[in-house]
This record gives sequence, C-alpha cells and structure tokens, in this order.
Amino acid sequence: CSRAAGVLHSPGSRNASTVRFLPINLLQRKLHHAVVPKGKGGRSSVSGTVATVFGATGFLGRYVVNRLGRVGSQIVIPYRCDQYDIMYLRPMGDLGQIIFLEWNPKDQDMTRRALENSNVVINLVGREWETRNFGFEDVYVNIPRNIARLVREAGVEKFIHMSHLNADIKSPSKYLRTKALGEMAVREEFPDTIIMKPSEMFGREDRFFNHFANMRWFGGEPLIAFGRKTVKQPIYVVDVAKAIINAIKDPDSNGKTYALVGPHRYLLHDLVEFLFAVAHRPFIPYPMPRPLYHLIARFFELNPFEPWTTRDKIDRFHTMDKKFPDLPGLEDLGIVPTPVEQKAIEVLRRHRRYRWLEAELEDARPAKHVNI
Repeated sequence: CSRAAGVLHSPGSRNASTVRFLPINLLQRKLHHAVVPKGKGGRSSVSGTVATVFGATGFLGRYVVNRLGRVGSQIVIPYRCDQYDIMYLRPMGDLGQIIFLEWNPKDQDMTRRALENSNVVINLVGREWETRNFGFEDVYVNIPRNIARLVREAGVEKFIHMSHLNADIKSPSKYLRTKALGEMAVREEFPDTIIMKPSEMFGREDRFFNHFANMRWFGGEPLIAFGRKTVKQPIYVVDVAKAIINAIKDPDSNGKTYALVGPHRYLLHDLVEFLFAVAHRPFIPYPMPRPLYHLIARFFELNPFEPWTTRDKIDRFHTMDKKFPDLPGLEDLGIVPTPVEQKAIEVLRRHRRYRWLEAELEDARPAKHVNI
C-alpha cells in the first residue's frame, strides 16, 4: 500500500484531466493510482477515496465500511481485535480494496503507517466502559489528538471525528465530558476537522434499544423519575453512516460541526414503552433513585468482561438530548432522517416470543412526540 513515485501521467494520458484537478496537497504527496477515480461507479470501480477507518470493528464502523466499499473506495482498517472479529468486514469491498493492519493506539508509528497513504481519515474509536489499559481520557482525548496531529503532518484532505450530541465538560457523565475535551483536542491539532455529534444511535447491534429491552430480566424497567424528565431524540445508525459518506463528498464540509438527530423527540418513558410494545413484552416501569441505581451498577462494573450497565451509562442515558438549531444536520447533507417507528422492528424482533415473531408493527401504538 506504499505510494509509488513518478505516477503522475503525461498530459496525453487518459487520466491527465483527472490529475489536473486534484488538490495540490495530493499532488505533493506523490499521487497514488488509488486516488484517481476510474470506472462507472459502484463496488468494482475506483471512487478516488482512500479512507483509513479507526474503530471500524465497532457498531457504527461496519455501516461506514459498507457504505465506503459499495462505491469503490479503498479502505484501510487498523484493528486490535482477534482475526475472527474482522471477518464480516472482508466482503464489504471488492477484492483487494479492504486492507487490514494490526494497530496499537499507543504506537504512533503504527498510526502514521495506517493513514500515510489515505486522503480521508475517520475516527470512530469508542468504548462505553473504562478498562485498566484504556480509560475514557485515552479513548476520547489522547488517541483522537494523536490521530489529528498525524493527519495534519501527513497532509490528509479530510478528517472526520465522531463525538456525541450531549458532549459537555459539565456533564455528570465522564463519557460525555471526555467527548467534549476530545472535540477541543482535535480542533486544536487540525482546525479543518469535521465533527459529527450524533444522538444515541439505534440499529441491530446497538447498545441503546437492546439495553432497555434486556432490562426486562430485572422484573421491570428501572428508570430515574420514571423517565419523565428525560427527552431523547435517537438516530438510525444508517443515517449517521450516510452523513459521513456525504461529508466526504461535500467540498465545503471541512471545519464544520454537524448535529445529527432523528426526526422526533420522545420522553424516555414513552420511548421505552413503545420498545416493549414492539417486542410484545409487558412494560412494568418503576422509579429508581439515582444513588441506588449507581450502587447496583457498581456491582455490575466488577464484571471482568462487558458490564451489563455502569454508573456512567445510567447518567448518559438519563441526560436530556440537546438542541443545536445553529448547527448543520442531516438535511444539510441531503439525508432524510429515519423515524424510530419505521426501523425499531429491526432491532426488537429478536426480543419477541415465538408466537409474536411475525406480528405486524402496526399493533404497537407509536410513542408520543414532544417538543421540549
């Protein structure tokens, strides 16, 4: 995947017109054939995008890689997981278009090697709980800062950083506080960073709708203040992936911050009630005081594997989604947001009992929309 010297074509060659209009920083970086668009478009063409996707093995990453692969992009995927955990990514691009590199986030040389041949870098690195090796400061501040600095040094055209809608240094959630610090860190290192601020995402493999559906094993649904003081505006994960792809194509997106939300806002109580109706499960909410909820979560945090819930997750899920009317959103990227009522069944069908497996979605009464 190393860049070949002297690849610039003569004026009479068939790619001369394409080369003439490429950005000057790409020409200075010794143009590689992978960034010269070829073909009619689609999976087996060459889109001209060479994207390094950090965090591609996560929930959002698989959708982003799929969208990049279907338009003929070459994708570099740094990974630190087992080989079996990246198998599902291999068929998402044409033969030879997806390149896997072992990666240690604390090794700057490995990070530099992963992005040195790319014209797009996407940071989706994330984790919902802290470990001994990687705390939230490492995952959401230090690693993004290092990637942004190396992006600037390599002369990469576009750098997309994934944040959160409720990122705030005053948030009770450490996850959200470090997300806010990460935004400032990447902007300081690379001012043209494109920052995406999605609300809680839902999809087949999510940890939002599935989390609440699985809480039925507690004999009901514990919610702080019955969930009537929290407003959520969840977004479909495919819409976020589309937003990233469209931001890559948009020449005016550099340096912008996008607030990505779904079309409707719901009280958390009403949203969870709708999820249980779709799953054909009895909805039994009960109020849980925050200190007691934290005490129970502290017990689950002792799990050496993925904890069922954490104190930070409780605070994050009970934080009201913010409104950013002055920031561009999905509509500015040409995307129509997908309502929860249309796609919730994709997530929740597996939570149904057998007798309700094929029941129509219309049997569930839609959640009430609010404008708070």
